[in-house]
Amino acid sequence: MVPRQPGPLLSGMARSAGVVGSPIQHSLSPLLHRAAYAALGLDGWSYHCTEVPAGSLAAYAAGLDPRWVGLSVTMPGKEEALALAREAGPEAGLVGAANTLTRVDGGWRADNTDVPGVLAALRESGVCRVESAVLVGSGATARSVMVALAELGVQQVRVLVRERVRAGTVDLAGRLGLSLEVERYADLQPGRKGPPDLFVSTVPVGATPPVDRLDPVAGLVVLDVVYAPWPTPFAAGLAGRGARVVGGESMLLHQAAEQVRLMTGMEPPVPAMRAALATRLPETGR
Repeated sequence: MVPRQPGPLLSGMARSAGVVGSPIQHSLSPLLHRAAYAALGLDGWSYHCTEVPAGSLAAYAAGLDPRWVGLSVTMPGKEEALALAREAGPEAGLVGAANTLTRVDGGWRADNTDVPGVLAALRESGVCRVESAVLVGSGATARSVMVALAELGVQQVRVLVRERVRAGTVDLAGRLGLSLEVERYADLQPGRKGPPDLFVSTVPVGATPPVDRLDPVAGLVVLDVVYAPWPTPFAAGLAGRGARVVGGESMLLHQAAEQVRLMTGMEPPVPAMRAALATRLPETGR
């Protein structure tokens, strides 16, 4: 992903950015971005948190004055973010959703920093090359993970869903050249499949498959994109079966760091951001 310069970067120059979505008050993006601004000496920069319901993102973005350099976009606005942008990064185009908007001449550029966030989280956990993976869920986050998996060399993906896999996820697998297998939770039978190289869950707490129906996971790295509350029952269950479970705080940190890069044009201060995150999520030190 290529960093983009939003304009002259002077520590005393007033610039604004923020996170939007609904619900939004739980977001840790303000904590991470403000820590980055402090570490970078961007004294005139502010980062806001605004409730923007579904269908309202384009109108909200149109009303922002030129001091605004970017938006972090969470649910339900990720598809809207891509639709309103005049240009888009390759990851956003592949996934069909964007979590980042940055100001460009005449409008906004859409990027997806979940993809580099997943890659960084996995590499930080020692996962650098895999061939097969199990992916729980088929929404926008799952598509971001799928793009990251393709960059890690994955060739086969088994998607576990409660009912139906989303058509966009099937289409993306084809465009990435991945062999895709879909299995419903109700049809899971432990021991029927061989163990994958990696297991990733992209669904909320309470939406995961029963742990006792999964194939053996002993020794596997499992990335659960949920970061709070931690550990999730799903993560605890897999850890109890011998998996090495990585929480979503690492993905959260690295996707935010990439947003800082895109919005400021500066190298993100990851250690300072990690330290700030640890004040709210003590598990980041585990």
